[in-house]
Amino acid sequence: MRYLLASAFSICIILPVIAGGLDAQSVNSAEFTSKVNKDKADPTVVKATILLDRAKFSPGEIDGKLGDNAKKALNAFAQANGLPTGQSLTPELWTKLVATSEDPVITQYKITESDTKGPFLKRLPTKLEDMKNIKALNYTSPREAIAERFHMSESLLVSLNPGKHFDKVGETISVANVLDRVSKPNIGRIEVYKSLQSVKAFDDQGVLVAFFPASIGSDEKPTPAGTLKITSTDANPTYRYNPNYKFKGVKSKEPFTIEPGPNNPVGTHWIGLSAEGFGIHGTPNPSKISKSESHGCVRLTNWDAAWLGKIVKKGTPVEFIDGDARKS
Repeated sequence: MRYLLASAFSICIILPVIAGGLDAQSVNSAEFTSKVNKDKADPTVVKATILLDRAKFSPGEIDGKLGDNAKKALNAFAQANGLPTGQSLTPELWTKLVATSEDPVITQYKITESDTKGPFLKRLPTKLEDMKNIKALNYTSPREAIAERFHMSESLLVSLNPGKHFDKVGETISVANVLDRVSKPNIGRIEVYKSLQSVKAFDDQGVLVAFFPASIGSDEKPTPAGTLKITSTDANPTYRYNPNYKFKGVKSKEPFTIEPGPNNPVGTHWIGLSAEGFGIHGTPNPSKISKSESHGCVRLTNWDAAWLGKIVKKGTPVEFIDGDARKS
């Protein structure tokens, strides 16, 4: 399973310095600053977003920039910790984030044969109908697979590893240290915020324990209203297209299926809801979470959907909220 730690996975706080100011050492030793670089990956932001990810307040794809998803995660983390809410990194937030974990945020990983053997897709079709005859919707490269495994954008992975070859067995690379999510809280309810494009999970006592940026519905197929319940949770789902959906750009008048894989339209995990055809699921495009529309469902990154899908129980209520996030 791609979610398991490889035996070659090891921790190293100080690594060779990489030109350009972004390397393992600069990220691991980063301190608070209010003047982060807005145009490219910043060590302080990389550290903060990895810590948010490990605390289960997901910034979505970790790209080292303080974008909308990272700001929303900071706001949710502040809410959960009784701090003033907002979408900026403050000294109080930084102190609370750093206190969540003493482990280095960047670690070393040695590329294994399983990372490179594939099979990989030569090209990922853009149209649903062109996917129906592909045996498996796999990754397109080892670089894509490794970046997703560590919740990173491919550009950040490359920036941290100049000159490295991601298809070379034995190559040691710098990656986000995010794989060990030991906490598995009991999820009592889930709230889906349509206008804010986000999802919150609360425990049995009503405490906010997890946050995820999301793509939620569209004008073509809006999300349901009211409260639904979780009816199923399935890893590596097959996507089934119903012509009654009449999605824009799909001409087929016959139903068809698309085989499982990380680049399947619903990603690597499906959480079914008590309304036919609706669910919470992953995506083949983590960089577009909350920045693009969905076909009525709630779309998360593959890793967030998988984490939630593994711990949530059938019957858990999922409330869809139209307005701004209420205080819970």
